[in-house]
Amino acid sequence: MLSNKAKYGLKALIHLASHRDRPAQSAEIAEAQNIPKKFLDAILLDLKNNGILSSKKGRGGGYQLAFPPERILAGRVIRIFDGPLAPIACVSKTAYQPCGDCRDEQACKVRSLMSEVRDAMAMVLDNRSLADLLASGPDPIPFILHYDI
Repeated sequence: MLSNKAKYGLKALIHLASHRDRPAQSAEIAEAQNIPKKFLDAILLDLKNNGILSSKKGRGGGYQLAFPPERILAGRVIRIFDGPLAPIACVSKTAYQPCGDCRDEQACKVRSLMSEVRDAMAMVLDNRSLADLLASGPDPIPFILHYDI
């Protein structure tokens, strides 16, 4: 499951990508995205420490993207906060650990299924940039037809 840190991190980055003409302060982002400011401050610091954001102090300062939105992938952001995408450790490409209860990894049907899940998640998240998320526009409002006869 996606943590709130990862979700808020993505929301903050999308906000910054949509306001690339100027730095944004954390209070502005928190207000616009309905994120608790103190929590957001820690998230923005993590993003800065991982090279995703840059910051400027003083008048006119704030946070901005360190790269163009096309180069910042959702998968990278999620991994910063939540670690590997693999649902179980024995299918992780970066944090592999064998299962203590598994006698034969190669024959394990659960491992095989979770490997597919990992690959599907990585396929989506590692191929979606902030620019892609901005281009997708707002979530559509469902249109319900109603007929009276």
